[in-house]
Amino acid sequence: AQEAGGGQLARLELGRNRGVGDVRSLLGDSGESVGPHMTRALLGRSRAAGRAAVPLLCLHASLHAAAAATAPPPRASMARLAAVGQMTSTSSHADNYAQVAELCARSEAAGAKLLCVPEAFSFLGSHFTQTIAQAQSLDGERLGSYRVLARKHKLWLSLGGFHEAGAEVAPGEGEGRVYNTHVMLDDAGATVAVYRKIHLFDVDVVTGPVMMESRYTAPGPAEAVVIDSPVGRLGLTTCYDLRFPELFTALAQRGAEVILVPSAFTVPTGKAHWHLLLRARAVETQSYVLAAAQAGAHNEKRASYGHALAVDPWGTVVADAGSEQSPALALIEIDLERLRAVRERMPIAHHRRKDVLALTL
Repeated sequence: AQEAGGGQLARLELGRNRGVGDVRSLLGDSGESVGPHMTRALLGRSRAAGRAAVPLLCLHASLHAAAAATAPPPRASMARLAAVGQMTSTSSHADNYAQVAELCARSEAAGAKLLCVPEAFSFLGSHFTQTIAQAQSLDGERLGSYRVLARKHKLWLSLGGFHEAGAEVAPGEGEGRVYNTHVMLDDAGATVAVYRKIHLFDVDVVTGPVMMESRYTAPGPAEAVVIDSPVGRLGLTTCYDLRFPELFTALAQRGAEVILVPSAFTVPTGKAHWHLLLRARAVETQSYVLAAAQAGAHNEKRASYGHALAVDPWGTVVADAGSEQSPALALIEIDLERLRAVRERMPIAHHRRKDVLALTL
């Protein structure tokens, strides 16, 4: 059968001072059209422009009646609004907090129930010793300030990549390491789930930096964390986990409908693989995938790719914040009836050979 997604008709309503480049940044580098349901993206100030007034960019899209037979038909349903954040963290806790506070205010104004912010949202320094020195516990003052934001703005917060002090390490593995911890707060500011990143980024990036996350970070326990939320059942991951589909399969098998991937992808790896991997994980799990992202230069040593992304269960990029705006916010309507339709029409979970999954090398 012909792949769905071709022949989409999009109607674009652009805010003031928006040009072709802004449209392309929302639609993504691949130039693909957006998903079949409404998406709104609130793009933040340009890093070059400072704190200028932020225009509203609205995007509405619908499938042609001639969409492929395998594509699930639209159904009337109650959508739930989620916000996917993009920011540029530095070594300034105050500036990073201000960016998240701004994203919270915009999310509340738009009516979102969930805001996702990226890995290293509270700190991104130039040396691993700085990361260790500033780490705090989950009941410390720093995370407490983000709990206040959740309560104030009545938002669930996905805080992806908090440097949690006191990581447990095996004898001989060194001391003073942290956990890279994805913390979920409810709208009362209470911790409802914690996922400590299990795949650590120890990579010599081609045409990029050498990254050794294990030098200062301990891996968390092997677990697939899934929780209920106002926008659906959430599965928690962090950044480099994206390259390990077995974790995403485990999350889907435990009922995840929306998988969160807060990230700080390098520019070379982002250009090569970011959209590809996120769309693949969405297609494989037939889930929404929301990937908050770091963007731009953090210091003289490090820059991130940007493109905070939302992908629907059919693998369509529904919203893309581009690389030039920070902080930026993309809003997506989570339509669980559409998700169920995708899964019913192509029941991958029922076809999966668990005996093959059990194979080990």
